[in-house]
Amino acid sequence: MSSGAGEPTVDWNEQLIEQLDWHWSHQLRPRLEGLGDDEYLWEPVPECWNVRARDASTSPMAPGSGPHTIDFAWPQPDPPPVTTIAWRLAHVIVGVLGMRVAAHFGGPSVDYQSYGYAGTASDAVDQLDSAYAAWIAGVRGLGADGLTRPCGPAEPFPELPLGALVLHINREVIHHGAEIALLRDLYRDRPPPSR
Repeated sequence: MSSGAGEPTVDWNEQLIEQLDWHWSHQLRPRLEGLGDDEYLWEPVPECWNVRARDASTSPMAPGSGPHTIDFAWPQPDPPPVTTIAWRLAHVIVGVLGMRVAAHFGGPSVDYQSYGYAGTASDAVDQLDSAYAAWIAGVRGLGADGLTRPCGPAEPFPELPLGALVLHINREVIHHGAEIALLRDLYRDRPPPSR
């Protein structure tokens, strides 16, 4: 595209959408196909953080409503625990996408303390699909003006433009998606149980 004055113009909103949506459509979402409950909750090392039945929580904090909670502690331990596919999906659903949809695009209120965490892989993938659809629809509606408006008080750096938040969310979804894909590879190739 060009501006008419001979200089090319770039639709930055479309570029940001394309970056995340390509990853979602070609990498992350296909890698979630066939995710089973055992794999979803698999703990590759001792003392992982996970999504657990409320009466089985092992962490200092167990936020969540309903029958399942997410392991958590504040301040975060150093080094932080390894997290499961379930924990990583919950983080993306609630902290990466859900809270931002609520703050910036008029979605329902979402927070770690009151969220109804999924106890099954299929429920978690459904939650992820809904959170992603709401986020990408919100970003599509921003346009150039929306990308330049300040993030506001919902974010740690309220003066930054919303485009900076979109870039951050893209990075979060891409890197957590890669972590989930790696955990799926490790689960697939784990050694057989010893007898």
